[in-house]
Amino acid sequence: MATITMARDTPGTVHKDQIRRARRRQNLTGWLFISPIVIGVVAFQFFPIVVSMVASLTDWNGIAAPKFVGLKNFTEMFTDDPLFLQTFKNTVYFTLASIPLTIGIGLVLALLCARPIRGVAFFRTAYFAPYVTNVVAIGFVWFWFFQPDNGVINGLLHQIGITGPQWLSSSTWAMPAVIMVSVWQGIGYPMIILLAGLQGLPGDLFESGKLDGAGAWQRLRYITLPLLTPHFLFLLITQFISTFQVFGLIYVMTKGGPGHATSVYIYNIYQNAFSYGKVGYASAMSWVLFVVIAAVTYLQWKLQKRWVFYT
Repeated sequence: MATITMARDTPGTVHKDQIRRARRRQNLTGWLFISPIVIGVVAFQFFPIVVSMVASLTDWNGIAAPKFVGLKNFTEMFTDDPLFLQTFKNTVYFTLASIPLTIGIGLVLALLCARPIRGVAFFRTAYFAPYVTNVVAIGFVWFWFFQPDNGVINGLLHQIGITGPQWLSSSTWAMPAVIMVSVWQGIGYPMIILLAGLQGLPGDLFESGKLDGAGAWQRLRYITLPLLTPHFLFLLITQFISTFQVFGLIYVMTKGGPGHATSVYIYNIYQNAFSYGKVGYASAMSWVLFVVIAAVTYLQWKLQKRWVFYT
């Protein structure tokens, strides 16, 4: 007579199966919650990146069927397109001028706004407001301010006996004018970042400095600034990425003129893609921009060991 042996789950096995099922339910719930973000990232970031990578190897106007050309767009960019080099130089000029001024003035404002004075909250809000104001509105307002005949800027200069330049119509003054507006709009961001850093500094170090006879300037130079270097690193990286991709102010105020004097790299990409119908070439330019930003960011991150102090 055959003996039938029925396997029975031990209590430990049942407990492990319950844990696995609970974990699967938790994972599924988590994926359901983040699925809108994942879908958005794939649809609006990852997919365009792939399309741009493929398009950079083609001759494509965005409508007709693309024609594969390999690395022709990249070789043309560096050998046959003088505007590529000019717009790149203009972008470097804009970046190198804007970043020190924006962070430097932001630091001064942060030091002032860190003082416990009446109405300081109003000044913090006033300094930060331009940063969150629509760039198109800012560009239009300052466009009229810089008008050579009836603009506010030249009107003020005339009051003190100075004949103002043509500003946005001058190949010499157009870029400095845009840089001025960019700095005015952008100082609120480093101010807030550095203000948060100032409020988080340990007070005992400053008390020790006072006891050792350090004056205000010495405390700023040897205590405050070194402790703020992590914030400066963050600002250098983020400001470089944003200024190297400047577009809004250029489009509204100058449209790259006069004579390409303010035509920056992103504006050149925009013109190639939407004005000249060279989507493949514009995609190749975008990938060059990505490599430049990634390389400079990596270099900044590697060099932090030489000047950034972490407490």
